Amino acid sequence: MSATISLQGQSADLENLHDWLAGERELQGRVRPAAPEPSPGELGDVSDILLVTLGSGGAVSVLAASLRGWLAQPRRASVKIQLKTEQGETLTIDAKNVKDRSVETILNRALDGGRD
Repeated sequence: MSATISLQGQSADLENLHDWLAGERELQGRVRPAAPEPSPGELGDVSDILLVTLGSGGAVSVLAASLRGWLAQPRRASVKIQLKTEQGETLTIDAKNVKDRSVETILNRALDGGRD
């Protein structure tokens, strides 16, 4: 299982998020920058997404908790994360709305394919 993460905000935020996620022991080696498929008539090459390979186990919960922690930092107040699952589900999380564990609950459900 994998998910792609893109950001709306400053470009330096994606590199910072990559470093943050790669610092999680359970996510080491599972997070890498990637370029999205270019649309017809567009050039590729710009890495503006992160690809996270989750596999089985607790990696989904670790990703959810780590994203929540990263977004909760004061300097992230204007950042929005868009996460797309392999199933095609897309979630947008606005840092302004990160106040409790509900973000983790939503991410866990989306990444687990809606399984409870």
